[in-house]
Amino acid sequence: QVQLVESGGGSVQAGGSLRLACVVSGTTIVSKNMGWFRQAPGEEREGVAASSGGGSTYYGDFVRGRFSISRDDAKNTVYLQMNSLKPEDTGMYYCAIGGGTLWRLWNGHADHWGQGTQVTVSS
Repeated sequence: QVQLVESGGGSVQAGGSLRLACVVSGTTIVSKNMGWFRQAPGEEREGVAASSGGGSTYYGDFVRGRFSISRDDAKNTVYLQMNSLKPEDTGMYYCAIGGGTLWRLWNGHADHWGQGTQVTVSS
């Protein structure tokens, strides 16, 4: 059974930083596409960052150099470092794996999703 467990969310002031972690069990992340997505209340889910096993990455346009996705294959964990946070970054952040191609994952066609971790940025 594949499980993804996110952690690291919380409440921060604008300009602050958070580092999210997604620990995967039941499968290896080696060579797998991994991604972070977010959803604000009343909004559609959107891609934040994604990484292929080969090192390709996608970032949402709104990231603009503020966030960075990384992975530790030995720990079966993917991270999202978020700096210069803004109130509009508030939302539930989800980790996902799979999709076949990075593009399919980026478009939400993940094989498995985590339960999410809440990020709240105050002004």
